[in-house]
Amino acid sequence: MRILVIEDEARIQAFLARGLEAEGYTVVAAGDGREGLDLATGARWDLVVLDLLLPGLNGLQVLRELQRAKPELPVVILSARGDVQTKLRGFELGASDYVAKPFSLDELLARIHARLRAAARVAPTRLVVGAITLDVLRRRADAGAGPVALADREFLLLQELMANGGRAVSKERLLSSVWGFHFDPGSNVVDVYVRRLRAKLGANAITTIRGVGYRVDAS
Repeated sequence: MRILVIEDEARIQAFLARGLEAEGYTVVAAGDGREGLDLATGARWDLVVLDLLLPGLNGLQVLRELQRAKPELPVVILSARGDVQTKLRGFELGASDYVAKPFSLDELLARIHARLRAAARVAPTRLVVGAITLDVLRRRADAGAGPVALADREFLLLQELMANGGRAVSKERLLSSVWGFHFDPGSNVVDVYVRRLRAKLGANAITTIRGVGYRVDAS
Protein backbone atom coordinates (compact mmCIF):
# COMPACT_ATOMS: atom_id res chain seq x y z
CA MET A 1 0.00 0.00 0.00
CA ARG A 2 1.39 3.39 -1.06
CA ILE A 3 0.40 6.55 0.80
CA LEU A 4 1.28 10.10 -0.24
CA VAL A 5 1.51 12.66 2.56
CA ILE A 6 1.16 16.29 1.44
CA GLU A 7 2.22 18.33 4.48
CA ASP A 8 4.50 21.37 4.71
CA GLU A 9 5.52 21.04 8.40
CA ALA A 10 8.63 18.85 8.47
CA ARG A 11 7.99 17.70 12.04
CA ILE A 12 4.47 16.44 11.25
CA GLN A 13 5.69 14.99 7.95
CA ALA A 14 8.33 12.90 9.75
CA PHE A 15 5.89 11.88 12.50
CA LEU A 16 3.33 10.67 9.95
CA ALA A 17 5.95 8.83 7.91
CA ARG A 18 7.20 6.94 10.98
CA GLY A 19 3.69 6.05 12.10
CA LEU A 20 2.50 4.90 8.68
CA GLU A 21 5.68 2.97 7.90
CA ALA A 22 5.35 1.18 11.24
CA GLU A 23 1.97 -0.05 9.96
CA GLY A 24 3.62 -1.45 6.84
CA TYR A 25 2.76 1.31 4.37
CA THR A 26 5.15 2.79 1.84
CA VAL A 27 5.16 6.56 2.42
CA VAL A 28 6.28 9.46 0.22
CA ALA A 29 5.98 13.05 1.43
CA ALA A 30 5.58 16.37 -0.40
CA GLY A 31 6.11 19.75 1.21
CA ASP A 32 3.92 22.01 -0.94
CA GLY A 33 0.73 21.85 -2.93
CA ARG A 34 2.22 21.90 -6.43
CA GLU A 35 4.73 19.16 -5.69
CA GLY A 36 2.01 17.13 -3.99
CA LEU A 37 -0.37 17.42 -6.93
CA ASP A 38 2.35 16.46 -9.40
CA LEU A 39 3.23 13.39 -7.34
CA ALA A 40 -0.42 12.45 -6.80
CA THR A 41 -1.29 12.55 -10.49
CA GLY A 42 1.99 11.14 -11.77
CA ALA A 43 2.10 7.82 -9.92
CA ARG A 44 -0.14 5.17 -8.37
CA TRP A 45 -1.27 5.74 -4.77
CA ASP A 46 -3.70 3.92 -2.53
CA LEU A 47 -4.47 7.00 -0.41
CA VAL A 48 -3.44 10.63 0.10
CA VAL A 49 -3.16 12.45 3.44
CA LEU A 50 -3.62 16.14 2.64
CA ASP A 51 -3.01 19.28 4.68
CA LEU A 52 -4.98 22.37 3.65
CA LEU A 53 -2.63 25.22 4.62
CA LEU A 54 0.06 24.60 2.01
CA PRO A 55 2.45 26.87 0.10
CA GLY A 56 1.94 27.02 -3.62
CA LEU A 57 -1.47 25.48 -4.21
CA ASN A 58 -3.58 25.25 -1.08
CA GLY A 59 -5.08 21.93 -0.06
CA LEU A 60 -8.57 22.65 -1.43
CA GLN A 61 -7.08 23.51 -4.82
CA VAL A 62 -5.10 20.28 -4.76
CA LEU A 63 -8.25 18.36 -3.81
CA ARG A 64 -10.24 19.94 -6.64
CA GLU A 65 -7.62 18.96 -9.22
CA LEU A 66 -7.30 15.46 -7.75
CA GLN A 67 -11.04 14.96 -8.00
CA ARG A 68 -10.85 15.76 -11.70
CA ALA A 69 -7.82 13.59 -12.39
CA LYS A 70 -8.32 10.66 -10.00
CA PRO A 71 -11.84 10.70 -8.55
CA GLU A 72 -11.40 7.15 -7.22
CA LEU A 73 -8.36 8.03 -5.06
CA PRO A 74 -9.20 8.27 -1.31
CA VAL A 75 -8.10 11.55 0.28
CA VAL A 76 -8.01 12.10 4.04
CA ILE A 77 -7.70 15.78 4.97
CA LEU A 78 -5.50 16.50 7.99
CA SER A 79 -5.76 20.19 8.86
CA ALA A 80 -5.67 22.77 11.63
CA ARG A 81 -8.79 24.26 10.03
CA GLY A 82 -11.50 22.45 11.93
CA ASP A 83 -14.48 24.76 11.30
CA VAL A 84 -17.64 23.22 9.91
CA GLN A 85 -17.64 25.34 6.74
CA THR A 86 -14.15 24.17 5.73
CA LYS A 87 -15.02 20.56 6.50
CA LEU A 88 -18.15 20.75 4.37
CA ARG A 89 -16.18 22.34 1.53
CA GLY A 90 -13.63 19.54 1.74
CA PHE A 91 -16.30 16.87 1.49
CA GLU A 92 -17.99 18.73 -1.39
CA LEU A 93 -14.69 18.63 -3.28
CA GLY A 94 -14.35 14.87 -2.81
CA ALA A 95 -12.50 14.26 0.46
CA SER A 96 -13.08 10.79 1.91
CA ASP A 97 -12.51 11.85 5.53
CA TYR A 98 -11.42 14.83 7.61
CA VAL A 99 -9.22 14.84 10.74
CA ALA A 100 -8.57 18.10 12.61
CA LYS A 101 -5.21 19.00 14.17
CA PRO A 102 -4.09 18.44 16.84
CA PHE A 103 -4.78 14.78 16.15
CA SER A 104 -4.34 11.32 17.59
CA LEU A 105 -2.17 9.08 15.43
CA ASP A 106 -4.27 6.08 16.46
CA GLU A 107 -7.44 7.80 15.26
CA LEU A 108 -5.84 8.84 11.98
CA LEU A 109 -4.58 5.30 11.37
CA ALA A 110 -8.04 3.89 12.11
CA ARG A 111 -9.61 6.28 9.60
CA ILE A 112 -6.98 5.44 6.98
CA HIS A 113 -7.61 1.71 7.49
CA ALA A 114 -11.35 2.31 7.09
CA ARG A 115 -10.89 4.32 3.88
CA LEU A 116 -8.62 1.68 2.38
CA ARG A 117 -11.07 -1.09 3.26
CA ALA A 118 -13.92 0.87 1.67
CA ALA A 119 -11.87 1.51 -1.48
CA ALA A 120 -11.08 -2.21 -1.76
CA ARG A 121 -14.81 -3.03 -1.79
CA VAL A 122 -15.58 -0.65 -4.64
CA ALA A 123 -15.78 -2.08 -8.14
CA PRO A 124 -12.56 -1.58 -10.12
CA THR A 125 -12.33 1.70 -11.97
CA ARG A 126 -9.58 0.50 -14.30
CA LEU A 127 -9.40 -2.78 -16.20
CA VAL A 128 -6.16 -4.01 -17.75
CA VAL A 129 -6.07 -7.01 -20.08
CA GLY A 130 -3.00 -7.59 -22.21
CA ALA A 131 -2.05 -4.34 -23.94
CA ILE A 132 -5.38 -2.61 -23.33
CA THR A 133 -6.30 -0.41 -20.35
CA LEU A 134 -9.90 0.66 -19.85
CA ASP A 135 -10.68 3.67 -17.64
CA VAL A 136 -14.17 2.78 -16.41
CA LEU A 137 -14.93 6.22 -14.93
CA ARG A 138 -13.96 8.25 -18.00
CA ARG A 139 -14.93 5.60 -20.56
CA ARG A 140 -11.59 5.79 -22.29
CA ALA A 141 -9.41 2.98 -23.60
CA ASP A 142 -5.68 2.93 -24.25
CA ALA A 143 -3.99 0.27 -26.38
CA GLY A 144 -0.58 1.93 -26.17
CA ALA A 145 -1.07 4.94 -28.44
CA GLY A 146 -2.84 7.11 -25.87
CA PRO A 147 -6.38 7.18 -24.46
CA VAL A 148 -9.35 7.37 -26.82
CA ALA A 149 -12.94 8.18 -25.89
CA LEU A 150 -15.57 5.49 -26.39
CA ALA A 151 -19.25 5.82 -27.23
CA ASP A 152 -21.66 4.15 -24.78
CA ARG A 153 -22.08 0.83 -26.62
CA GLU A 154 -18.39 0.71 -27.54
CA PHE A 155 -17.52 1.10 -23.87
CA LEU A 156 -20.03 -1.53 -22.69
CA LEU A 157 -18.85 -4.01 -25.30
CA LEU A 158 -15.17 -3.56 -24.47
CA GLN A 159 -15.90 -3.68 -20.74
CA GLU A 160 -17.74 -7.01 -21.12
CA LEU A 161 -14.88 -8.48 -23.15
CA MET A 162 -12.20 -7.26 -20.75
CA ALA A 163 -14.12 -8.43 -17.68
CA ASN A 164 -13.65 -11.94 -19.07
CA GLY A 165 -9.87 -11.47 -19.16
CA GLY A 166 -8.70 -13.48 -22.17
CA ARG A 167 -11.72 -15.78 -22.45
CA ALA A 168 -13.93 -15.76 -25.52
CA VAL A 169 -17.40 -14.25 -25.12
CA SER A 170 -20.21 -15.43 -27.40
CA LYS A 171 -22.09 -13.03 -29.66
CA GLU A 172 -25.34 -14.08 -27.94
CA ARG A 173 -23.99 -13.10 -24.53
CA LEU A 174 -22.74 -9.77 -25.87
CA LEU A 175 -26.13 -9.06 -27.44
CA SER A 176 -27.75 -9.77 -24.08
CA SER A 177 -25.38 -7.86 -21.82
CA VAL A 178 -24.72 -4.84 -24.04
CA TRP A 179 -27.93 -4.43 -26.05
CA GLY A 180 -30.47 -6.26 -23.87
CA PHE A 181 -31.42 -8.78 -26.58
CA HIS A 182 -32.25 -12.11 -24.96
CA PHE A 183 -32.47 -13.79 -28.35
CA ASP A 184 -30.45 -13.50 -31.55
CA PRO A 185 -32.31 -11.00 -33.75
CA GLY A 186 -30.10 -11.84 -36.72
CA SER A 187 -28.40 -8.46 -36.39
CA ASN A 188 -24.73 -7.83 -37.16
CA VAL A 189 -24.58 -5.05 -34.55
CA VAL A 190 -21.86 -6.83 -32.53
CA ASP A 191 -19.66 -7.15 -35.61
CA VAL A 192 -20.19 -3.48 -36.42
CA TYR A 193 -19.13 -2.35 -32.96
CA VAL A 194 -16.15 -4.71 -32.90
CA ARG A 195 -14.98 -3.06 -36.12
CA ARG A 196 -15.41 0.37 -34.52
CA LEU A 197 -13.30 -0.65 -31.53
CA ARG A 198 -10.61 -2.08 -33.81
CA ALA A 199 -10.55 1.18 -35.76
CA LYS A 200 -9.92 3.07 -32.51
CA LEU A 201 -7.59 0.63 -30.74
CA GLY A 202 -5.89 -1.32 -33.52
CA ALA A 203 -6.73 -4.27 -35.70
CA ASN A 204 -5.43 -6.77 -33.11
CA ALA A 205 -7.25 -5.28 -30.14
CA ILE A 206 -10.07 -7.83 -30.35
CA THR A 207 -9.63 -11.37 -31.65
CA THR A 208 -12.38 -13.25 -33.49
CA ILE A 209 -12.77 -16.86 -32.34
CA ARG A 210 -14.63 -18.49 -35.19
CA GLY A 211 -17.76 -20.29 -34.15
CA VAL A 212 -17.42 -18.98 -30.58
CA GLY A 213 -17.27 -15.18 -30.35
CA TYR A 214 -14.70 -12.52 -29.48
CA ARG A 215 -12.01 -11.97 -26.88
CA VAL A 216 -9.40 -9.48 -25.72
CA ASP A 217 -6.13 -11.38 -25.51
CA ALA A 218 -4.51 -11.39 -22.07
CA SER A 219 -0.97 -11.60 -23.46
